[in-house]
Amino acid sequence: MSLAVAVQMDPLDSINIAGDSTFALMLSGQARGHRLFHYAAEDLNYADGRVWAKAHPVTVQRVAGSHFEFGEPISLDLGEDADVVLMRQDPPFDLGYITATHLLERIAHKTLIVNDPASVRNAPEKVFVLDYAHFMPPTLVTRSLDEARAFLAKHGEIVVKPLHGNGGKAIFKVGSDGANLSALIEVFNTTWREPHMIQAFLPDVAQGDKRIVLVDGEVAGAINRLPGAGEIRSNLAVGGSAVKTELSETELAICAELGPELKKRGLLFVGIDVIGGKWLTEINVTSPTGIVAIDRFNGTDTGALIWAAIEAKVAARA
Repeated sequence: MSLAVAVQMDPLDSINIAGDSTFALMLSGQARGHRLFHYAAEDLNYADGRVWAKAHPVTVQRVAGSHFEFGEPISLDLGEDADVVLMRQDPPFDLGYITATHLLERIAHKTLIVNDPASVRNAPEKVFVLDYAHFMPPTLVTRSLDEARAFLAKHGEIVVKPLHGNGGKAIFKVGSDGANLSALIEVFNTTWREPHMIQAFLPDVAQGDKRIVLVDGEVAGAINRLPGAGEIRSNLAVGGSAVKTELSETELAICAELGPELKKRGLLFVGIDVIGGKWLTEINVTSPTGIVAIDRFNGTDTGALIWAAIEAKVAARA
């Protein structure tokens, strides 16, 4: 099966090919004989029921500084000329991202969109996870300084983070004395219109923050991400390091509970974050990462698993 695959992502010249999951997926798809096209979310167009983009045919190779080659751009009709669209631009999950899901949703009956655009729109990372609050650390969503202070008094130490942030950006720990909490909430309220997420600080984060990847609802693998020196954040994008890991009984239970719902929603490639072997903090559906490190440590081929699931869904549609 040779598929026409449109990859909606950030500029290819800006990625780190050593660890970028989208690039790994492109390499894997190309090796399976699929034809790749690249475009950015802002290139989407709509008229008369059609959705199209100015897209470049692209070939990729794992050669630093020469990792892609574009062909001449074409007007690619995503409903008629593409078999699959990989929606892989990085957050922020803003109005541009949401608008892209609305446009792609209009062709989802013709073309397989991974992940399903309506489900992505309805499942932002730090909101969808609230459906599984029984696995989460104590959590408050608010813009209120008074509520934040009461939460701090109850839990001693807290973490404050943007509700729609990504990559470990703008995550702050506040100690029991509450120093700078009022200034922090002031800055957050000025910067973002939506509420913010506040959680009890988990000392277990020193032992790592596990990224578990699920493919079509099934566990594909995991890595444990350790914080860098002087950090509470373990994200690889902010200096965390990855180590090999196994799943705890609670983590397996979390995956077993989430898996059927992810599959039902068409969330084919998902990365969840678990601290201390038991605390679920995020369900990443917009542009999950981690497969390169997982495959390096485990000798697996997560890209092949994802493509096998995609090919099966395209074949079932046919």
